[in-house]
Amino acid sequence: MGMEIERKFLVDGDFKSMSSSCSHIVQGYISSHPGRTVRVRLRDGKGYLTIKGPSRDGGLSRYEFEKEISADDAQALLELCEPGIIDKVRWLVPCGAHIFEVDEFFGDNAGLVVAEVELAREDEPFERPPFLAAEVTGDRRYYNSSLRNNPYKNW
Repeated sequence: MGMEIERKFLVDGDFKSMSSSCSHIVQGYISSHPGRTVRVRLRDGKGYLTIKGPSRDGGLSRYEFEKEISADDAQALLELCEPGIIDKVRWLVPCGAHIFEVDEFFGDNAGLVVAEVELAREDEPFERPPFLAAEVTGDRRYYNSSLRNNPYKNW
């Protein structure tokens, strides 16, 4: 069990030249009800099952449980998911003492790029990389679970 504390930003400018690695992610949602989501993810040949609780503090923190599962199990569970699959590449960008996860979306969410930084506490300071634009922490439109049924192309 753990509490996830993160801030989310739109991205404007080059981040790829600063990245240390990237990975392809395909994910779906078995449940995407507000306050509880159950996500299935395939990331570079590995499977994951993640349960997230309701957002608190304006979307800054929430409970998160994640368990690695086999890629075969993840593929089978993706078939059970609600309609709408998220397809993205996640770029890891070190900056100061933190690593920013920059998601470049494809498919119905093509053109959307967001960055997240995980924090140890809500008021933890962090160095801002030059590509960060407007903060969208707590804006439900940018939650992956929301993007699957209201994709960026429809905005």
